[in-house]
Amino acid sequence: MRRMGSVAAVIVAVVALGGVWGFGNERADAAAENEMERRGCSEATLRGAYGIQMQGTRPSGPGGPIESAVGVVIRHYDGRGEFSQVDNVKGFISGLVPDREGFGTYEVNANCTGVTHFQPGPGISIEERFVIVNKGREVLSMVSSPPPVMITTTQKKIDWR
Repeated sequence: MRRMGSVAAVIVAVVALGGVWGFGNERADAAAENEMERRGCSEATLRGAYGIQMQGTRPSGPGGPIESAVGVVIRHYDGRGEFSQVDNVKGFISGLVPDREGFGTYEVNANCTGVTHFQPGPGISIEERFVIVNKGREVLSMVSSPPPVMITTTQKKIDWR
């Protein structure tokens, strides 16, 4: 009997500490999700660094044939509608372009959809359409302009902890 009382006390202590340490934060997660649904998304939903994996097809150069391309990107959203990034993209024909810097702007709608306008270099402009998912921890996008570019991306928030 005494042993059962000790086991019960340990279980109660673990459950209590779990609330303090963040275990079982389903209520907090649900409250945050309800607040996002009530208010919607905004530019502030995207803030911080995101790792991006991209793949698809694009022209291999001005007037060149279409090629398959893959890449990885780190993009920093400022929470106010601007971003900067560094990408590493490899084309089947054009080869690797390492550590290319770029910048752009973004707009977020209350329904968590949005658009970016990206300038990876002089005279080049790319428009992406996206949807924010997983409470802002992920973004799914596709290039909507220029028409020959058929690239999709998956973006995941980088946790710096």
